[in-house]
Amino acid sequence: MSGYFITVEGGEGAGKSSILQSLGNKLTAMGYDVLTTREPGGIDIAEKIRKLILDPTHTTMDGRTEALLYAAARRQHLAEKVLPALNSGRIVLCDRFIDSSLAYQGYARGLGMDEVFMINQFAIQDCMPDMTLFFDIEPKKGLERISANKDRERNRLDLENIQFHEQVYQAYQKLVHKFPERIQVIDANQPFEQVEADAMNLIVSRLTNKA
Repeated sequence: MSGYFITVEGGEGAGKSSILQSLGNKLTAMGYDVLTTREPGGIDIAEKIRKLILDPTHTTMDGRTEALLYAAARRQHLAEKVLPALNSGRIVLCDRFIDSSLAYQGYARGLGMDEVFMINQFAIQDCMPDMTLFFDIEPKKGLERISANKDRERNRLDLENIQFHEQVYQAYQKLVHKFPERIQVIDANQPFEQVEADAMNLIVSRLTNKA
């Protein structure tokens, strides 16, 4: 692959989704060929799986079912959208990827991070992100942001208790420690403009070094 794969991660209310499009626009203005997308979703099949997973009425969904659905959506998204873009030399900015499954299903759901990684190895083969930005914010503050944002969609994960979200946060800390070269931490408690500037500085630095 001649492109560059950048993913953004974080708990609920970290602000990563809001900033992703802005990052894409700024990189495009600098002359980069950028594709912005999201997980689960980004293409028709994966968007349908997203609705199934995140439907607030699906409270009986088994954790393993959830993990398998995420992996299925991930595979189709990769095959149909991400890999073709990377193979054509584009920069791909993706809202969530495999780290989300490791944190949410592997750790917080108690399925095991290694076990969930194995499921996803089958889905992604060898396609791991070149760079991951982790938007770091404590769960309580992130959930307060969600409550204050009346325009944000409410999904099934938003209904989980604070202990679940704290487990997700702990999982991300473990991943940051395990993959220090790939995962870069951004303080998401800062104003939007500063978070955006920090993210841009990290991305441009990596892209410059790659070139």
